Amino acid sequence: MVTQSFPTSEESKYTAEFLIAVDRVLANEGGYSSNPADPGGATSFGISAREHPGLDIATLTRADAIKIYWRDWWLKFDFARLPVATAAKTFDLAVNMGPTHAVKCLQRALRACGHRVSEDGALGEGTALAASRADPASLLSALRSEAASYYRVTAALARGPRANADREFLTGWLNRAYE
Repeated sequence: MVTQSFPTSEESKYTAEFLIAVDRVLANEGGYSSNPADPGGATSFGISAREHPGLDIATLTRADAIKIYWRDWWLKFDFARLPVATAAKTFDLAVNMGPTHAVKCLQRALRACGHRVSEDGALGEGTALAASRADPASLLSALRSEAASYYRVTAALARGPRANADREFLTGWLNRAYE
């Protein structure tokens, strides 16, 4: 469940839609972790040392994480083009599985809802338009199913050192997919 918090003065520069979405991400990602099974290395609020090698992950604040999510995720991948609930879900999935995989899940969900879109992993005009025309409840249900399928296949196909890690994370991934 996503908890809504009141924005601080720093956060007031962000859109309400983004704050809803980032609250979901932060709730799912939690605080600092240095789990050796995590291929991203040390993470805080879902921000990984692998993706941000010059950043002191251990001292990262919530406000700094929100800035990174705004700049490097929300704006960069243009999630605001989607309806609010779909944007929040797709953004949350993107942080965990990567933006291309998350958008492909969205595109498969749109196809399951009867909308013809290309499955290219890009959040383009066709995908955004189809999402705006889709029944919101049906689309979110299909998106949850597609995300769960992606996670199951990822864990099943994992080989080498990542195999155990992916299987270890599967329960949490499925919880994230179905929320």
